[in-house]
Amino acid sequence: MTSSRAPHANGRGYAPTLLSSTAAIAILLAVGTPPDRFFAGMQPAAAQAAETQRPAGFADLVARVKPAVISVRVKMGEDENAESSNGPGRSRLTPDERLEKFFQQFGFDGTRTRPGHRRRMITGEGSGFFISADGYAVTNYHVVDHANSVRVTTDDGTAYDAQVIGKDQKTDLALIKVDPNKEVAFVQFSDQPARIGDWVVAVGNPFGLGGTVTAGIVSATGRDIGAGPYDDFIQIDAPINKGNSGGPAFDANGRVIAVNTAIYSPSGGSVGIGFGIPAATAKNVVMQLKDKGHVTRGWIGIEIQPVTPAIADSLGLKHAEGALVAEPQTDSPAAKAGIKSGDVITSVDGAPVKNPRTLARQVSAVPPGTSLNLSIMRDGKPKTVTLTIGTIPDQQQPRAGSGDEHGGTPRLGLSLAPAREVAGAGDNGVVVTDVDPDGPAQQYGFQAGDTILAVAGKSVTKPSDVRQALADSKAHGKHTVMMRVKSDGRVRFVAVPLDQG
Repeated sequence: MTSSRAPHANGRGYAPTLLSSTAAIAILLAVGTPPDRFFAGMQPAAAQAAETQRPAGFADLVARVKPAVISVRVKMGEDENAESSNGPGRSRLTPDERLEKFFQQFGFDGTRTRPGHRRRMITGEGSGFFISADGYAVTNYHVVDHANSVRVTTDDGTAYDAQVIGKDQKTDLALIKVDPNKEVAFVQFSDQPARIGDWVVAVGNPFGLGGTVTAGIVSATGRDIGAGPYDDFIQIDAPINKGNSGGPAFDANGRVIAVNTAIYSPSGGSVGIGFGIPAATAKNVVMQLKDKGHVTRGWIGIEIQPVTPAIADSLGLKHAEGALVAEPQTDSPAAKAGIKSGDVITSVDGAPVKNPRTLARQVSAVPPGTSLNLSIMRDGKPKTVTLTIGTIPDQQQPRAGSGDEHGGTPRLGLSLAPAREVAGAGDNGVVVTDVDPDGPAQQYGFQAGDTILAVAGKSVTKPSDVRQALADSKAHGKHTVMMRVKSDGRVRFVAVPLDQG
């Protein structure tokens, strides 16, 4: 006789409760209870259980914001080297051409060329989103840069020609405008900074497929990916692919917390590491692009580098924070206010400066003509300097260099000569004439042609000055000493550990 008992989920027995429930249903139905009445009595409890178990999802949020997201298609000129791909006697497409036509059906137009291809317009695609009912929209600079024409398509398929109002390469942002015949759906930037772990929903146009939604969390903030002097990216793990550039990343309230701009990927597709421009940065840039068509940034005119632990130790600082002034630029606001090489800027109007990029962002956000109070450390003592922000000169950016992450030793493996004895080196400092390839100095960035201007805050004019300054610092119990070095026209500080060698 075959048993009707079902195996237990753990595989080690049976589930009698399942049998009794099934039997009960069978008995009730057998004696004439209508199925609809029977199951109707179960619905409230079942519905409550389902409501408890079902995740909330993002459907309502997406329904609100998706109409404001647009696909951006640009034309950038013609491919002059191509000819007809289907010439006389060619009635069939190669497998490669069939694959290309497949992608073209989804709006992805590759720009590769092969012999025999006809002339075609070079195109590019990205994403964007409306920020006002009258048709202003945000996208990336790299999406519309070099564009001859821009055309956007909304979620309902409506297409508009767009005008580029302004663009900013340093933050990779652009503002475009359409002239709709009716008010368009739009979204707003968030007023709250993103927090690590917050939900994020990205909407865009990956691979030209049209409006696509992905979700994830904020993985990190304050990311520097080497894209520009004002890097402060939000990292998200919501899948971002080619074509998502310029699209919005929303928080759980439907506010834009970032403008998607880059991905990290060895393959070109999403691996869960995407980067977005924070809403605070985007708002400031977009406002200026709308008002003036360009962005004006504050400028104080200094060469800066990080305060490494070695540098902090040599300067007597408790923490390796702030921005070390390598050199103020001639006639700059900083030079006029008395900022000197070796000063460490620790705060701007009371806001702490963690590193050079923090300072660059703080200063650039201040309108020219504004007075700022800079807190600095000079010779181990705090000091406040007041200066007036200037306008950053054309083609010039604040140099937030990486500085020197290592040090040297009193025996660096360097050959030195007075600068006045080296043609073209000037009268100040000591020139590095040779670097021992097996010596420690090479790994610390010293190169032939570098000029050592000062050691431990004292100017040097001959090799013996360098040796004496190193010896004096070590005698006074210093573990590191600062060397001011001019290299390739730029001045930097190198922290030299004295307890090695």
